Amino acid sequence: MKTRKAPPFDPQPFLASVGTGRAVLKYRRGKSIFRQGDPADAVFYIQKGKVQIAVVSDQGKEGVIAILEAGEFFGEGCLAGQPLHMASADAMAECVIVRIEKGRMVRELRDEPDFSQLFMTFLLSRNAQIEADLVDQLFNSSEKRLARTLLLLARYGMQDKPVRVVPKISQSTLAEMVGTTRSRVNFFLNKFKKLGFIEYNGELKINSSLLSVVLHD
Repeated sequence: MKTRKAPPFDPQPFLASVGTGRAVLKYRRGKSIFRQGDPADAVFYIQKGKVQIAVVSDQGKEGVIAILEAGEFFGEGCLAGQPLHMASADAMAECVIVRIEKGRMVRELRDEPDFSQLFMTFLLSRNAQIEADLVDQLFNSSEKRLARTLLLLARYGMQDKPVRVVPKISQSTLAEMVGTTRSRVNFFLNKFKKLGFIEYNGELKINSSLLSVVLHD
């Protein structure tokens, strides 16, 4: 008699359901998910919506370090022993977030190799993104950094198709992400619009021709 193989582990039901150590939470736009300095005791997964990650310096200056969307994790620092959140997370739109307590996350990573691989793939991708951001800040002009940020927000270069329309985001937030002033962001956005690289009629649309700014020496 043949032994029936167990079905392969599908991480999506786990990430979409409630249970011991898991909760599915909804946040309205602008609501805080956690604040910098709060206890870091869970990992979060975005089912729907977009999340802004920002840090505040001792002098009170805020900087946006990431904008995350559906399919991404955050708060993973607790798995490395981080006792407090080093940044704040806020909903940029209507969000559905899965909160996975640290202990439950550790057990799933240990017991489910497919889930562990999914999470490791995410971490490696995040690390590569951080390295690329660092190179961008060190060697590229603010114009190139803005163009790259807009392309990333529109998901150019990602596995799925670009969305073209970027999430609603202020010029001040873009300036924080790029590391420049709001006036410079406004200047370059107007320049990109005149050149046909972007469109703006109530919503910001990114054309693939914006790549020429990033690739131009």
